[in-house]
Amino acid sequence: MLAGRVVDVVRVPLVVVGAGVAGLSVALEAGRGLVICDAPLGEGGSSPWAQGGLAAAVGESDRGASHAADTIAAGAGLVAPEVAQLVTSEAPDVVAWLEGLGVRWDRTADGRLDLHREAAHGAARIVHHRDATGAELVRALGQQVRSRSAVTVCDRTVAVDLIRGPAGAGGRAPVLGVLARDLRRDRLVAYLAGAVVLASGGYGHLWEATTTPAQVVGDGIALAARAGAALADLEFVQFHPTALDVAADPRPLLTEALRGAGAHLVDESGTRFCLVADPAGELAPRDVVARAIYRHQASGHRTYLDATGVCQGSFAEHFPTVAMLCAAHGLDPARDRLPVTPASHYCMGGVAVDRDGATSLPGLWAVGEVAATGLHGANRLASNSLLEGIVLGRRLGAALRALAEDDPPCGDRPESLFVDRDAAWLDESGGADIVAATRRILWEGAGVERSAAGLEAAGRELATLASASVGGPRSRRAANALLVASSVIASALARDESRGAHTRSDHPGCDPARGRRRLVRPVPTPTVELVCASEVVAA
Repeated sequence: MLAGRVVDVVRVPLVVVGAGVAGLSVALEAGRGLVICDAPLGEGGSSPWAQGGLAAAVGESDRGASHAADTIAAGAGLVAPEVAQLVTSEAPDVVAWLEGLGVRWDRTADGRLDLHREAAHGAARIVHHRDATGAELVRALGQQVRSRSAVTVCDRTVAVDLIRGPAGAGGRAPVLGVLARDLRRDRLVAYLAGAVVLASGGYGHLWEATTTPAQVVGDGIALAARAGAALADLEFVQFHPTALDVAADPRPLLTEALRGAGAHLVDESGTRFCLVADPAGELAPRDVVARAIYRHQASGHRTYLDATGVCQGSFAEHFPTVAMLCAAHGLDPARDRLPVTPASHYCMGGVAVDRDGATSLPGLWAVGEVAATGLHGANRLASNSLLEGIVLGRRLGAALRALAEDDPPCGDRPESLFVDRDAAWLDESGGADIVAATRRILWEGAGVERSAAGLEAAGRELATLASASVGGPRSRRAANALLVASSVIASALARDESRGAHTRSDHPGCDPARGRRRLVRPVPTPTVELVCASEVVAA
């Protein structure tokens, strides 16, 4: 029995939703399965936009333990130490592994890795490919994935919802696959799989000022929430201090490596105002720098990044992406002070997982920015995100490699696919007005600084927006954006303290009693269920 449109059913051993560095690492190590992504490989998601680099203790006097300590310190009391130690200890091996795959790391004249230092790192430990590291990693990983005959990449395909089975032990319904839409043919496909991995990125584009691409509105988190998977830490959103303050959406990012190379934050009078907030100035943790800029702007000042003394005579060679972005807006970093403002950049919260990437639901894993692993705590240490995606993606892919290819859900028995009439539904291109309103609401009510009054007002606006059309928004993207935005507001209200990237003006202090992560367990609202012939399920 199937309500709605015709659905093709395809059996695969593994489905990976997302093709950034995390998803590609899973597929590469698993050696088989299906990767679905909404854009051509190498073009979608946040990974290709990552400028800064990948953190690894590869310097002569640097150690993984020091990298882990810096990670834990930046995370403001919420980092899982065992995860930090795991990821940082494997970082040097990852650098070598990536180079073996063809990644072109920048090197000094004598052949050593050219290491940058970024905010809150105690040493220069950022390896990079100019200021386009993410794009270089996706290029190399993508080439390797394409060469694997047992891995199929389906681009121009979006995940509509997770397919659940009947509840098992403990009342938890397993995830048995993904209902996806092939945008080329406008056709629904049910991919039944022994394992589903969410690697779909974060939700940073839900804020009006952002450095993230338009598709980053939390689709993977919405999929997990509707299936009933536990979420964690959604209130912790990192605002990058130095987005170029120009009329562009998203705002162009000015990599933190510029500050590591000596660029200074100044106001219209040339004053280095960040030194007042923290002796480390521009190299203080990102949340400190972002708040300093936000508050200086609120007091009537203009804020700029002065990079005129960086790489004199060779700026474009070292930072070609930044040079290109600035030139597009009539600015020359070698001559002009660059107007900057904080903008949402990275989400520490997401689907709650253990160190092996397992969610609270059988059959479902998550990795990369969509996952809340405990590595980043309340404030991500710069350049740890690419590292996390690759280290944990490789580990997860290797673990899933053991899945039996001929062991699909329900075995060889026939099954019925029940699809809610509103699941085959939603328009892929509509809902722009709802998403735009959601972004404004979150920026105003849950931005760099928050308060109960602002968060409650934002929650009411979102509820009004959701109920404006009978039956809810008729756009998949809008429905997902509203679900995730409402969850962010609820999480931010519940944490009535200031910690890391979450700042409450009505609770400015950090409460030691709240130094723990918060799990949220959404009520399942599944739209797709797989029912084996031997089982009876109420319609």
